[in-house]
Amino acid sequence: MNTLVCFGEILLRLNAPNHKRLSQTESFESLYAGSEANVAVLVNQLGAPVSFVTKVPDNDLGEAALQAVRKLGVDTSFVLQNGERLGIYFTELGAGSRPSRVIYDRADSAFAKIKPGEINWNNVFQNASWFHWSGISAAVSQSAADVCAEAIAEAKRKNITISADFNYRSKLWKYGKKPSEVMPALLQQCDVVICDFDSLKLYLDIDAPKAPSKEEAFKQSCDSIRKKLPNIKSIAMSFRETTHSGSDIYTGAVQTSGSTSFSKAYPLGQVIDRIGSGDAFTAGLIYALSMKWEAQRVVQYATACGVLKHSMPGDFTILKKEEIEEFLNESVRGRIVR
Repeated sequence: MNTLVCFGEILLRLNAPNHKRLSQTESFESLYAGSEANVAVLVNQLGAPVSFVTKVPDNDLGEAALQAVRKLGVDTSFVLQNGERLGIYFTELGAGSRPSRVIYDRADSAFAKIKPGEINWNNVFQNASWFHWSGISAAVSQSAADVCAEAIAEAKRKNITISADFNYRSKLWKYGKKPSEVMPALLQQCDVVICDFDSLKLYLDIDAPKAPSKEEAFKQSCDSIRKKLPNIKSIAMSFRETTHSGSDIYTGAVQTSGSTSFSKAYPLGQVIDRIGSGDAFTAGLIYALSMKWEAQRVVQYATACGVLKHSMPGDFTILKKEEIEEFLNESVRGRIVR
């Protein structure tokens, strides 16, 4: 795989420790995060070169955010460093039946004020074979959505594979446009999409199918997506479900090269942090598709990345290829590696 280019906002994540509520917290754990940055970090660890493109303020916080991905091997040479502030989000991790919660503080961030023409996409894509973006970037501001369109158009001209994670965030989309007014045109040029049933309705007006199983629902949704987005080559979804006993099960689905495949169902056990698990799934998917593996291996690999993310804190997934293979081979499940 030549260089993967990821475009999106990197944020300061202020996390309430020890599963506290935000109202209980007197000090926060500081981390750096962002969907596309999360994807960049893991794909780089899997052995593919990655360039992360964003805009951060030219101050210590902006530099610290870039250092967080640089130290994990991600190239940041095309990052813009100007603007007034770094976007922030606050998190409290759920426990038991209480869900995790997020509060955004990213209005007027450096990334939200990015404008078309600021990034030389011709230079960015010189050695690229894949471009990844998500609906989060398009949701932040009209100008950020315009830069997404600019990047997608240049990637298409260069015959670069384009992937998009729908990544609908209900607390964004505050600049006067509905997702259905912005996303369809951006998605038309994409080759790979990662989505869910809810965002299909919001972005493409595709109703969740009334099917007897998620497998059949996925197949029906793929048929509907291909009618709306005829250029699509691969479609993927991940599923986190709670059983009657209260345990969480994680699975994945991929339709590519005329084949539809579903992963094994993996019990999650103790969940340390589920934020970023979808990005881990996406990273595994991108890597596996770029390796041109058959569909069943692709979905197993992507799902393994998503499952393993639940075992570690923070947004970034820190994994080696060998650890994923060990997990898939079930050779170290529940054992000490020594």
